[in-house]
Amino acid sequence: MDTVALKNKRFSILGAARSGLAVAALLKERGASVFVSEKAPADKMQHAATELERMGVPFEFGSNTGRVLDADAVVLSPGVPSSAPLVREALAKGVSVVSELEVGSWFCQAPIVAVTGTNGKTTTTTLIGEIFDDAGRPAIVAGNIGTAFSLEASKAGPDSVAILEVSSFQLDHIAAFRPRVSIILNITPDHLDRYEHSFEKYIASKCRIFENQREGDVLIYNWDDDVTRREVDRLANPGITRLPFSIVRPLESGAWVEAGDLVTMVYGTKASIVPVMQIGIKGGHNRYNSMAASLAAQAMGIPASAIGSTLLSFQGVEHRLEFVRELDGVKYVNDSKATNVDSVWYALQSFDSPIVIMLGGRDKGNDYSRLRDLMRKHVRAVVAIGESADKVVQAFGSEFPVRRAGTMEEAVQTGAELARPGDVVLLSPACASFDWFENYEHRGRVFKEIVRSLDERSS
Repeated sequence: MDTVALKNKRFSILGAARSGLAVAALLKERGASVFVSEKAPADKMQHAATELERMGVPFEFGSNTGRVLDADAVVLSPGVPSSAPLVREALAKGVSVVSELEVGSWFCQAPIVAVTGTNGKTTTTTLIGEIFDDAGRPAIVAGNIGTAFSLEASKAGPDSVAILEVSSFQLDHIAAFRPRVSIILNITPDHLDRYEHSFEKYIASKCRIFENQREGDVLIYNWDDDVTRREVDRLANPGITRLPFSIVRPLESGAWVEAGDLVTMVYGTKASIVPVMQIGIKGGHNRYNSMAASLAAQAMGIPASAIGSTLLSFQGVEHRLEFVRELDGVKYVNDSKATNVDSVWYALQSFDSPIVIMLGGRDKGNDYSRLRDLMRKHVRAVVAIGESADKVVQAFGSEFPVRRAGTMEEAVQTGAELARPGDVVLLSPACASFDWFENYEHRGRVFKEIVRSLDERSS
C-alpha cells in the first residue's frame, strides 16, 4: 500500500490506546485522512489527546458518534469487540472494517512469522525473537506482545523478519494478512464472552491466521491438540508446507522427542536441536513452545545449532511462571498472564511442591471442572480474589481450604499464612485483571511488589 493509494482515503479508528495511536500515525504519515474515536472519557486519555494533537489528527473522547461512519474504512483496536454497535452499523452499511494488524501488514516489506494460540503466544514469540537476535538476524517483535505492529511495520525491510504475537481479536477483521510462517500452539475455550459464548466461533477466528497462506508458506501446529489438528486438516490450503509438533509421538516431519532430544525434520533435513531436559524454560507446555519456535526459526533459515544455543539459555518472560522470591522456605511465583483455565492447567503441572493458588478476577465464562483432578494432586489451599471470588469458592470450597481476599495485599498475606515451608504461593488467576487492575502486567507488578515487601511487614 503506497501513499498514492491512500491519498484522500478516509479512515476512522476505534480506540485510542497503543494500537489506535500507532495505526493513526502510520496512516496519517502515508497521506490518509484519519479520525480517532474513543469511548473513554477525556480525563482518562490525556496522553492520547497530546499525541493526536501533535499528529494533527481530529478525535473524539467519551463516546463513539456517527462521525465514525463517515469513512472508507473503520480500523479496530484489539480491545473493541465486533459486537460494538458502530461496528455492526459500519458492516451493515458496507463500510470496510479492518484490524490494526491488517493495516500494519499493508506496509511491512518483511516476511511475517505470526504466532497464535490460546496459551503460550508471548513465550513463543519472545523465544523466536531471541533466536533471531542470538543468530544475528535482523527482526522486529511486535503485535499482541505489547508493541503495536503498526508502530514497527514500516521499519522491517525485506531482509528482516516480522515476528508477531497475534490474538483472535486481531484476526477477526483481517482481509489480506498473510504470514510466511503461521503458528497455532493450541485452541482451548477462552474469550467466549467476545464470541457469543461459541467455542466454534473462537476456533474459526484462530484459524484465520492461515486462510491467506498459499504454496511456499509454512503452517506450524500442535499435532497433540485435537481441535487444532482437526481444523488444519479441514481448512488449510493443500499447497502449504505443514510442520506439526508433538511431545507424545514421532512424526514424519515437524518436531518431536526422540531419545531425549528435541528433534526436527524441516524441508527433508533431520536435526537434533537440544536435550529436552536442558531447555531453559521448564514444563511440558514449554516443550511445545520450544518446538514451535525451533520449527519457525528453521523454516526461516536459522541453523539448528544456533536454535539449540538459545533454547539452553532462554529463561522465559515476565508474568509467566516468573519466580519472584523465596521467604521462610516458601517460593512465590507470578503467573499473572494466566488469564484462562487452560493456562492454570499448564501451571499446576510445573511444580512438584504443594501449591497455595490465587484464583479469580474478571471471569470470562470459566469452567473450572478441567482443573479439578490436578488441583487435588497439587493444591494445598486456594485464595479467592476479585469479582469472581464467589465462583471460585463455589467451585472448590467443598474440597479445599478456600479463603477470600478483598485486595492483592490481603491475598498475598493470606497465601503466606496458608503456606508451609516447601510450598509454592502461585498467582495464576484464570481470569482477566480488569476488576482490580489496568491489565495482567499491572496485576503481576503489584503482586511482586507486595511479595518483595513481606520481610518488612513481618518484622
